Amino acid sequence: MSSSPTDMNVNNSLVARPIPGMFTRIWTDSLRHWVGQFSHPMTWTGLGLFVFLLLFSWVGPILYPANPLAIHANHLLLAPSWQYPFGTDNLGRNMLARMMDGGKATLEVGLLGAVIAMFLGILYGMIAAMSPRWLDKVLMRLLDALLALPGIVLMIFFAAIIPLNTLSLILVLGCLSWPGLARIVRNEALAYKERDYVLAARQFGASTLYIARVHLLRSMLPILIVNATFMVADLILALSGLSFLGLGIQPPHASWGGLLNDGLQLVIIGPWWLIVFPGVAIFLAIVAMNVLGQGLLARLEGR
Repeated sequence: MSSSPTDMNVNNSLVARPIPGMFTRIWTDSLRHWVGQFSHPMTWTGLGLFVFLLLFSWVGPILYPANPLAIHANHLLLAPSWQYPFGTDNLGRNMLARMMDGGKATLEVGLLGAVIAMFLGILYGMIAAMSPRWLDKVLMRLLDALLALPGIVLMIFFAAIIPLNTLSLILVLGCLSWPGLARIVRNEALAYKERDYVLAARQFGASTLYIARVHLLRSMLPILIVNATFMVADLILALSGLSFLGLGIQPPHASWGGLLNDGLQLVIIGPWWLIVFPGVAIFLAIVAMNVLGQGLLARLEGR
């Protein structure tokens, strides 16, 4: 039986066309769901601790406007006091002001480097998952080669040949930290793209880009958020390691790892505050992001 023109028009109207606002509504609902995941006690603990460090680094200098580079020749290596709550270093510089200044650089590298790594990892993983099988294999062999190279060695190599500043360290750490995430994204996308709702969307004519944006990324959002928190902690630790080797933020500017390295060279003569405060800050930042990630993961698993 032949179809009438009216039936043809109805069938054509059923071809998948993005409903205005559908993409926004889907992502809004997904984000609203994830706001509810922050009810886990570990999540609030990690988030509160990290917010405290952010306020310390960015709001602290407004409330305590001391110059972190000012040298006080008469106040060398003073212990913590009312005048200098975190003491002074070997040049008489205010350690509290330098801790706040170093916190900005450290957290900027951790957060912005994680954004770059997440973007590159998601992009590479999605391209591999949505590509033909032969291209997927080629991309995965390239990824295996990258993962076989020691990450810290690559970071030291690039940090040794480029000008060292906050921007260059963000780019180096971000561009070298994505391969592991790319493999996770690719594996998750391969699993999700065989689900019924994705196959149905493809049957209705949805494009590959539309499926990746609306269906696959939304389904992977929980694991991406958890991995982002761990990524920030890893990059803060990596920056601290480079700073310990003299390849981090260069003097006179500070980072927590650089302050710790400077303090270790002087601790033999007694100024314990030069290593305690930077060390505690690095420890709290890493613990905060790991506890936040563990809290989100526990909530995701229903624990």
